[in-house]
Amino acid sequence: MVTREWLDETAMKLYDFCAYPAVRHRILQFTGEEDTPRFAALHKEFLCSDVVEQLYNTQDMQGGWGQFRSKDYSVKAVFPTSQVAIRRCLYLGLTYDDRDILMLANEYLGGLLDGSILAKCFEKNERANPWQTAEICECMEAIRPYNPLCDETLAQWNYIAGRAYADGEYSYERECAAQHEVFLTHEARLVPMQCGLLLKRRDVLGEETEDAMLRHLGEQAYHNGYFWAECPEHLPEEFVGRKTRRWFHSFNFINQFHGSARYLSHVAEWLMDNQNAQGLWDYGPQVKDPWGYFGNFSTNRKYAHNRVVDCTMEILSFLYRYLENNTGV
Repeated sequence: MVTREWLDETAMKLYDFCAYPAVRHRILQFTGEEDTPRFAALHKEFLCSDVVEQLYNTQDMQGGWGQFRSKDYSVKAVFPTSQVAIRRCLYLGLTYDDRDILMLANEYLGGLLDGSILAKCFEKNERANPWQTAEICECMEAIRPYNPLCDETLAQWNYIAGRAYADGEYSYERECAAQHEVFLTHEARLVPMQCGLLLKRRDVLGEETEDAMLRHLGEQAYHNGYFWAECPEHLPEEFVGRKTRRWFHSFNFINQFHGSARYLSHVAEWLMDNQNAQGLWDYGPQVKDPWGYFGNFSTNRKYAHNRVVDCTMEILSFLYRYLENNTGV
């Protein structure tokens, strides 16, 4: 079973393994040491580290990084969209007041909502606008919770979720009727339930609705994968595998919910059983995020150091969130 003591001890192994200030800064955020002199000294180094400089120098005058979202998945740019860059900021541990990066990004998102900044919807259907609006609000709520600009959108989605899960069980017919009522749409295809946005204000959503969403959507993700059909119910003994990266899409989706251990307890145990000799992880998910992927601190041409940091940071992010959502720690 994952405990806070074990997780903090594992995080500090990565702290000793990698001297890069941004990595150590994030680890101390995980372990809750923001009020210590060690963190204060690292914070100054973090704010001028190359991963933060990269975000700062590429942010445009509107506060974004180009278009908000795109359906072109082949883009090779470091920040193909503003949405990607904002998620990078949050993954790094940047806060609203750090070098004004997220403050300006928040103003940019507000401009998208009020129309002062134009945002192109690339989908050519009636679901595009409410879908994009929800994604913009989710970013805003992640930067600074309870933004009044998002109140209306959250009220709409809380109404839809309340109708869809009215009796604790999901009903497509009820959700379809609610979406048609709220968004004035007509298609049988629905805007996907905006779980991430709703869970930003889970006190409004309510425990019963969240539990019903977990049982419905989490069950689907557990058995079928979220986007990826290859996500298995029963994991292999070995951590290293060509599908490990795909599984994390499903794991992270389920891990948004309180009570995610219902489906992920075996995943946490599997991760604990597959540490390397240093007590860290190698290979595995390695998302295109940011610790070593772009060679910020590679130590050799094989990038072994980068892989360990990339993989371990993503797994630590997953496990700390898992612990928070299942123990309240």
